[in-house]
Amino acid sequence: MAPTIELSGLEVQLGGRKILHGLQGTLKSRAIGLLGPNGAGKSTLINTLLGFHRPSSGTARVLGLDILADAGRLRSLVGYMPENDAFIARMTGIRFVRYMAEISGLPPGLALERAHQAFVYVGLGEARYRALGTYSLGMKQLAKLAQAIAHGPQLLILDEPTNGLDPPGRKRLIGLIREIRETPGTHLLLSSHLLHDVEETCDEVLILRDGRIAALCNLEEERKANRQFLEMEAAGVEPAFPAALEALGCECSAFAGNRFKVVLPNGVGIREVYRVAGEHGVLIERLNHRRDSLEDIFLNAMGQAGAANGRL
Repeated sequence: MAPTIELSGLEVQLGGRKILHGLQGTLKSRAIGLLGPNGAGKSTLINTLLGFHRPSSGTARVLGLDILADAGRLRSLVGYMPENDAFIARMTGIRFVRYMAEISGLPPGLALERAHQAFVYVGLGEARYRALGTYSLGMKQLAKLAQAIAHGPQLLILDEPTNGLDPPGRKRLIGLIREIRETPGTHLLLSSHLLHDVEETCDEVLILRDGRIAALCNLEEERKANRQFLEMEAAGVEPAFPAALEALGCECSAFAGNRFKVVLPNGVGIREVYRVAGEHGVLIERLNHRRDSLEDIFLNAMGQAGAANGRL
């Protein structure tokens, strides 16, 4: 089976400015999260994969198809839920979704049938004959999801799907996304600024920073590794202390303000850390013990491990 997305030296320039810088990597999971701060290049990457931007160098393959050579065929295999609304306010929901399904390649009769099915699936069956302009924010998000799945895509691209939703609306939409993820033959690419959305729905994550890949990791492997780490502040630290921790198999990173992050390998506990500290005359003033998370992966990728609230 072909990887979901392959990036081969992908570069994109817009307005004479390079936005994506030689992206290289392979994403194999069925559910991929796309993360990064504003301006990182997430939307540019999505639009390039959809064929809206032409690479200035390199290319990419989606579901084994080249985004340039196989653009027409690829569009019929992809469903796209955009971040911003793109509705015709006076058009009914069912007519809009049928229209989008026809654009994706379905004949009119089948497009109408699939539109009805999609509306019922997302829970808008009773509102399908209403004008889209009368929909609430949550209903509009569901309508965008309905048009993205109506033609039965193999890859569903979701751009900020829970943006602006209240907690019940977000829970409902995340539940639908997780159901779709389990559908045989369906792949997801979910772009979000909400780490919890990605953590709840994705198996692999691509993090962009300034148009470059800051991290590419398999969340399933991270979960299985279930790494433990310590956040600590210590006084009297000499270079021999972190060296001694690394000799135990720990990963040790130092930050400003005598702060450290120590990743513990299997078989090494907090007691060992205190023992090494005592041997080297180090006073541990604060210590927090927890498991690694997507937030930590993201902050490390952004070079912000010492960011907010004094956390490592």
